[in-house]
Amino acid sequence: MTGLALTRGAQPLPPLAVLPPTGTPHVRERRPRLYAVDGIRLLAALMVALHHYAGTYRVDRPGNPIWGRPVSEIMPTVFHVASYGWIGVEIFFVISGFVICMSCWGRTPRQFFVSRVIRLYPAYWFAVLFTTGVLAAVPGVWERLRARDVLLNLTMLQSGSGVRNVDGVYWTLWSELRFYLLFLVVVATGLTYRKVVLFCCVWGAAAMLAPVSGLPLLVLLANPEGAWYFIAGLALYLMHRFGQDLLLWGILGTAWLMGQRELGMRVDQVEHVSSWRGAVLIFTLFLLLMVAVALGRTDRVRWRWLVTAGSLTYPLYLMHYAAGTAIISRLHDELDARLLVAALIAGFLLLSWAVHRFVERPLAGAVKRGLEGAFARARSGGG
Repeated sequence: MTGLALTRGAQPLPPLAVLPPTGTPHVRERRPRLYAVDGIRLLAALMVALHHYAGTYRVDRPGNPIWGRPVSEIMPTVFHVASYGWIGVEIFFVISGFVICMSCWGRTPRQFFVSRVIRLYPAYWFAVLFTTGVLAAVPGVWERLRARDVLLNLTMLQSGSGVRNVDGVYWTLWSELRFYLLFLVVVATGLTYRKVVLFCCVWGAAAMLAPVSGLPLLVLLANPEGAWYFIAGLALYLMHRFGQDLLLWGILGTAWLMGQRELGMRVDQVEHVSSWRGAVLIFTLFLLLMVAVALGRTDRVRWRWLVTAGSLTYPLYLMHYAAGTAIISRLHDELDARLLVAALIAGFLLLSWAVHRFVERPLAGAVKRGLEGAFARARSGGG
């Protein structure tokens, strides 16, 4: 830990109580793009995809509709590795806390709102329609939703209405949206070191108390299952922007302690295929890697292809699961299992590139222009 505790050209922050009145400590010199984060995001997405194809409890049951028999019998080594791939979701949450804080610094609530809409919705709209089409063409694995429920899925608000997701992976978007809603409050007041630290502490306290409060609304807003991962990402970004201090290490350490408990609960209640020790080890190694990113140890990683790799992450995550497992159900007797999984992942990576190039980028520009025009009209009074 001693090596990680050194920052590049920045002195440790003084205790929070003696920060300047503005609440904004000395900001480091501008750093290059964090290419390593793009690579970590793609790695997390690949972990999740491999898990869904070859490492879940569902695909390891006898007579399952995807492989027909336990995948641990078909490819035991792949299953053992893939059984831990679900941790990619927790990695996504940490990276989201880091990236959202970074991208929102100095922005207005309007800019924050527009940036989230154009980032989330174009690829998501395509994914909903694509998955619906595949499940209609390849029935038998997943239950098809009624047309009205598919249409509601296009809002990304279906979880709040008690409607099933077109694809099970969309549950994470509900956590993301609640994080954005809470963080928007801080963005509206102007982001500073103090305010983000206070937000982490207040949200952490709410997430800790929510499960025993008996208040469904508090549980909904506090999101105790995901809160500590987002909080870890926020603390890591503050380390990156302002340098480390004991308070930030304390927030990160608390997030790790609470996170390992959530990992254990997920192993016991949802996954059933991996161990708590293995999950905590992988998550800890990832956090140490993110600490290295935050403290500048990965700044020399400047491979431009990682930018493209990072852009594939979101479409890949949205499209791979339901459609991919439906395809496996039809082809598992035609191809070697390992080759089939590899080909599917490669195919979805190629499709993700096409979605990014021909759907996300054009639609994002059009939606951004439309929203900015609408906001400009609202400011002028609509006249």
